[in-house]
Amino acid sequence: MISQKNKELAEWAMRFALKQGCSDARVSVYSGTYNSFDYRDTQLDKLEQSSENGLSIHLYVDGKFGAYATNRLDKTELERFISNGIEATRYLAKDEFRQLPDPVRYYRGDGKGLNTYDAGHETVSVDEKMALIKNTTAEVYGKDKRVISVSASYNDGVNSSFVITSNGFEGELDTTTFGLSAETAMKGQDDSRPSSYWYDSAVFWEKLRKTGIGTTAYERTVRKLGQEKIASGVFPMLVDNTQSRQLLSPLIAALNGNAIQQKNSFLMDKLNECIVSDQLTLIDDPHIVGAQGSRWFDGEGVATKRMTVIDKGVLKTYYIDTYSGLKMNMTPTIQGPSILTCKLGDKNFDRLLETIKKGIWVTGFNGGNSNSTTGDFSFGVEGFLIENGKAVKPVNEMNITGNLLVLWKNIIEIGNDPFLISSWRIPSIVFDAVNFSGK
Repeated sequence: MISQKNKELAEWAMRFALKQGCSDARVSVYSGTYNSFDYRDTQLDKLEQSSENGLSIHLYVDGKFGAYATNRLDKTELERFISNGIEATRYLAKDEFRQLPDPVRYYRGDGKGLNTYDAGHETVSVDEKMALIKNTTAEVYGKDKRVISVSASYNDGVNSSFVITSNGFEGELDTTTFGLSAETAMKGQDDSRPSSYWYDSAVFWEKLRKTGIGTTAYERTVRKLGQEKIASGVFPMLVDNTQSRQLLSPLIAALNGNAIQQKNSFLMDKLNECIVSDQLTLIDDPHIVGAQGSRWFDGEGVATKRMTVIDKGVLKTYYIDTYSGLKMNMTPTIQGPSILTCKLGDKNFDRLLETIKKGIWVTGFNGGNSNSTTGDFSFGVEGFLIENGKAVKPVNEMNITGNLLVLWKNIIEIGNDPFLISSWRIPSIVFDAVNFSGK
């Protein structure tokens, strides 16, 4: 957490900037610690530990804007740092749209209640972390001669920040995160080396899944043995809940105010229009207690709130920060998404699989791209051929092509299995008539 001393330093820095000629200022002090341990087969492969402390300041001078950062938190040095920053900013071009948010939009609460900080994080010993990754590899190592390697990674982080602005915002944020992952590689047919992974993450150490990660990674790799291309065709596509957010990402990027302002969005001028299937209702729900991504305010200090992004296929809002809003003469919302949730269907993954007579279940995306202006896409995929409701053959080295708006309008069904360890809690989704390129 940010010390009282550094909070007072941030307030002093803001007042000093105003005395030196700034019309407005925003100051943030931040700190963080990060730990990462990698274990391969039977030994420690890598260990990384780091920490950071710093101050960033936004200066508004004579209609001009500059942003600066330093890790030197001494008042004498900060005086010189801020004075130099003000002088440098005066050389920049004027930009009337660079402004702090309207104070009425700021969050005014005490910052408590979301439960995103594990106060006991310091009590977790290095020995516990090491034992965790050692046991994760031991779930697999030596149990199958086809296994070439098995690795496990553990990471944790603590982030704290305190922000104060000259027009009335003051806010503090403290978060913790813990993560465990495993990856297994196996000898396949000929020279193939299929591999797969699994992972878990949590805000609290006690909620982190500590067993079965290695076993799941191994089982996912075994399923890939015998992967091959199949003939090209147009099929239904089942995207499981670990991958569905990959297809949602370009849609969310197209809702960003900066992309819209630069006319680099295929969703420009689509507000209140039906852009996707009426089965999709997408909600930004930022106040879920104990969840990753939960927050009371965005990066500008603007209060977050539960809002419907897409309502039965109809686009209801963009993510517009203060700068983009002023440039486009549009009402600002917030900078970007917090926790994305969907209105769920009534089938779990297995029941969705059973509905498909012939199609492809996508378990991974391997490169590719989408055009942010048109929505056209081409993605490499791997997964399984589905026949009569069952996964019958692993496939890889295939591509899907099309347009994102067409793809999302062709939803057959949405599942009821959101991926809860992600801040984008998107379930499995079945899409119709997807163009697959194979052999």
